Amino acid sequence: MSTVFLSALLIFCLRLLDISLATLRLLMVTRGRKALSWVFSFVKSIIFVITIQLVLKDIDNWLKILAFATGFSTGLVIGMWLEERIAVGLSHLRIISPKRGPELIERLREEGYALTEIPSRGRDGMVTLLDMEVLRKKTSHIVDLVTSIDPEAFITSSAVRSAQHGFFRR
Repeated sequence: MSTVFLSALLIFCLRLLDISLATLRLLMVTRGRKALSWVFSFVKSIIFVITIQLVLKDIDNWLKILAFATGFSTGLVIGMWLEERIAVGLSHLRIISPKRGPELIERLREEGYALTEIPSRGRDGMVTLLDMEVLRKKTSHIVDLVTSIDPEAFITSSAVRSAQHGFFRR
């Protein structure tokens, strides 16, 4: 009986690793990192073949099937967690401040961030629109900083695949 549980545990761990690597591979693909995408895909494929072989060898064993499915689900969550921690690439931030634009500009520039300020008109009048490209690792810091100065600021963030020139605070 312990062999069955060890086998299920191995399947769970392999599947967890397989799906975590799949998530990271997808991140590298969307960021244009070909070499890392290749490495993650290669290792992921080997792990998948080994794992599926272990399950198919005893397809009537529900514990192995459950371990396979649980490893998939858990691997997905762990892959998402890893992706957040690694935070590869750049983010484009768009910040709309109805009242405190000049304060935001001054503080962000004091901290060494480059931004483009664009005078804009919102529903209720003039607003300050700030455009920034930042290292993704800095996004949460900037969002926290902006909301501490202007809790009413509207902030959007999107991934940047590539950028040329400009200034990026490291």
